[in-house]
Amino acid sequence: MKLSVIIPAYNEAERLPDTLQVAYVWLCQHYADNFEILVVDDGSTDKTCQKVEALQNNMPALKLIRQNKNQGKGAAVRKGMLAAKADIHLFMDADHSTHIREIKKAFQIFDAHADVDVVIASRQHPDSDISQHQSWLRENMGKTFNTLMRLSTGIDMPDTQCGFKAFRAEASQTIFNQQKLDGFSFDVEVLFLAVQHQYHIAEIPVEWINEPNSKVRMLIDPLKMFIDILKIRQLHKP
Repeated sequence: MKLSVIIPAYNEAERLPDTLQVAYVWLCQHYADNFEILVVDDGSTDKTCQKVEALQNNMPALKLIRQNKNQGKGAAVRKGMLAAKADIHLFMDADHSTHIREIKKAFQIFDAHADVDVVIASRQHPDSDISQHQSWLRENMGKTFNTLMRLSTGIDMPDTQCGFKAFRAEASQTIFNQQKLDGFSFDVEVLFLAVQHQYHIAEIPVEWINEPNSKVRMLIDPLKMFIDILKIRQLHKP
């Protein structure tokens, strides 16, 4: 199966080049010519686009998609997932907190279980290896968000926010053609739509390293995310 890797990026001129170089080498070693990487620049004001363009000379499978203005991670991921051409569409974070090699676990699930449509990494999986945790405040805010998310959406998953999710192409197209939220809560909406369409979801353990320079702003973004998850049922009435 061919793989499309979607990486949303907003002002990632410092972190993204290393992520791309490491991921590209690993993908060449394991998937030869059967992959593409789509960086979706979400209206960056730094040199993110220039850094990606410079790498394209030696990375023919690397593509750059530009958003004219900053719209949010959800909007950037949606743009990339709908532009993807491969059999499996994966989105991952620009900071590489989840290494690209974790896709091997997803492919094992897809290969072994034809009925599985979506594979998500979960930091709460008992076999996950979290070598560097978030701060106490962030971890507890995450637990609170998960509790509120379960109550408001009915999604029974311990970790909806890990930025490493893979979809079969058909499921990806169906879900992201309907996905509407532009902010960080889009992960919940995506899983809500997957459940609504009766797609089978599998969770995999993950090796994860906390990136201290997170783009999520304390207090402001969690409040916006909570407001957004309250909208999800209304946005997607059967």
